[in-house]
Amino acid sequence: MPDALPRPEPFTQQTAPAALEDLRARLRATRWPDAPEDAGWSLGTDLAYLRELVAYWADGFDWPAQEAALAQLPRFRARLGGLGIHFVHARAVAPAGPVLPLVLSHGWPDSFWRYAKVIPLLTDPGAHGADPADAFDVVVPDMPGYGYSDRPTGPPLNSIAVAGLWAELMGVLGYERFGAAGGDIGSHVSRYLALDHPDRVVAVHRMDGGLPVFAGDPADLTPEERAWFEGAAAWGATEGAYGAMHRTKPQTAAFGLTDSPAGLAAWIVEKLRAWSDCDGDVERRFTKDEILTNVTLYWLTGTIGSSMRMYHANGAIPPEQLTRRVEVPSGFSLFRGDIVRPPRAWLERTANAVFVTEPARGGHFAPFEEPELYAEELRAFFRPYRPAATD
Repeated sequence: MPDALPRPEPFTQQTAPAALEDLRARLRATRWPDAPEDAGWSLGTDLAYLRELVAYWADGFDWPAQEAALAQLPRFRARLGGLGIHFVHARAVAPAGPVLPLVLSHGWPDSFWRYAKVIPLLTDPGAHGADPADAFDVVVPDMPGYGYSDRPTGPPLNSIAVAGLWAELMGVLGYERFGAAGGDIGSHVSRYLALDHPDRVVAVHRMDGGLPVFAGDPADLTPEERAWFEGAAAWGATEGAYGAMHRTKPQTAAFGLTDSPAGLAAWIVEKLRAWSDCDGDVERRFTKDEILTNVTLYWLTGTIGSSMRMYHANGAIPPEQLTRRVEVPSGFSLFRGDIVRPPRAWLERTANAVFVTEPARGGHFAPFEEPELYAEELRAFFRPYRPAATD
């Protein structure tokens, strides 16, 4: 007999008071580094800002309230590939026609948190001024080693392996055909879902084209593509040190970031600021409560090390995998404030790009920064790929 499908179980989490007491004690005992006068954010996280954030984290931030808010999402765990996978599974509310299932894949440094604001807009568009016919069933998993999913005890999983898990998860949930969307590492996972499961993925939406990998003759690239390659290399030289650490020696960084909540906050908040459409003021896009909800998830689950190790796994993906062309209909929303934005010529070279837009607001974390705008991008792209009433 075939093995029974994994059975998703409802998931709730309530942090023990002792864990919060330990966190506050560590925050109050932070040993602060010095910083040059007027350095600001030029050398990394600004000392004055982080002192302010940590003080609020220790004495003002209400984690139980944030935990209760996240508990309003329909959350589950299922065993896939030997790992417990945590996910949100929110069904369409009063849909006006057949519903398209959609799996959303997050990136680093976040978790299912990235999509917390946009889920109700996707499942119940009619309640938010949009067409009820655009409702989705939404699945948002935490990748292995992120959030409330298990940490792999053996080699870290790469994006190809995670895409395989998501295909299995969608089958467990009864979805034979579905859409996929994501950004950052989640863009890679969505890409491999389309590459390896084209019979099941009806269309794929991404917020980026990944970092450029090209095995052909550089003379065949358009001027715009060559300029993008040069820009991506320049960005890597000035902003890519975190990624080099993650790919090569993630465990070394994990010791300090797992032991010091202030250090963990510094590692994450600098990226929230640098990669969002905030014009240098991170709190134009994220309140302190929102920042600290994301960081506290990492702290309480102890997943900063395991999340970084995925970069190491992805760094070992063979080049022939990185240069495969996606033939599934592909959409790209390149938000104004995001990093390393590819030209259309590159998107068309690497994918069946049928939809390319450049929203005027939002950055790397657009589902959180601009949930209404991101939801409209997904509605517009996936509309032609919805199941017909007779399907």
